[in-house]
Amino acid sequence: MNFKYSFYLFTMMGCILIAGCSNDTKTTTPTVTTVKKPVVMEPFRYHKLIEVSPGQDYDVLSWGRGSTKTGAFEILHSDSAGAKFTTTTGDLVGNIVDVYNSDMDLDGNPEILIQATGKDTINYTNIYAFEFGNSKVNKLDFPKLNKSQRAGYRGDDNFYIKDGALIREFPIYDGTGKTAKPTGQKRQLQYGLRDNEFTVKQLSKDSTSTKKPIADKVVKASTTTKSESTPKKTKKHHEEKHKKKHRKHRRHSDEDEG
Repeated sequence: MNFKYSFYLFTMMGCILIAGCSNDTKTTTPTVTTVKKPVVMEPFRYHKLIEVSPGQDYDVLSWGRGSTKTGAFEILHSDSAGAKFTTTTGDLVGNIVDVYNSDMDLDGNPEILIQATGKDTINYTNIYAFEFGNSKVNKLDFPKLNKSQRAGYRGDDNFYIKDGALIREFPIYDGTGKTAKPTGQKRQLQYGLRDNEFTVKQLSKDSTSTKKPIADKVVKASTTTKSESTPKKTKKHHEEKHKKKHRKHRRHSDEDEG
């Protein structure tokens, strides 16, 4: 009995050890956690939190039912330190694609810039800009492209903040309508702020005109060639020679009569 008991005991321990070793050789599959973007519930379409400084937060939202081309936006400013909460609203044309924070005039007051895009004949962009400071909100008028800046413009703007300034770049097209083709060039503009007004400076060296340069016209020389002048010179020479001969003949005739 003791021998049988010992045999069964060693057998069971061997099975346990084998099972343990086999479990150690198994590859453990790491668990991948997918972070989902927070869902914005209707009637809201967009939300982004801008943290300017500790206790100074700006929640930018867009909302509206029915139409996807128009709506409204709101900027919720939370001043946690001062326990002040303000709301700035406005009409929205297009869909918000991004929001930027800057201090272009270096006055310590943040500017919130909302970029909205849409499409009619081109892919256009609208910028809604506000400066916050001293418990006040100043609406800033973002300048439209002038004639030279708009030459070859078909939309597809790209905005970003660099060294405290707002940079705008877009591809340049040749032609209009559906036949317009990209030239491969990009126009780059830099926006600053001075006395609550935007300044614009073109950074790119591309031409403001998308038309191809016209080749210089070949102007025919006004001077005549040697071959063209020779007959005229020869004709004049013969005429003068004939006149001299005629005068000489006439002189001889008068002498004979005398």
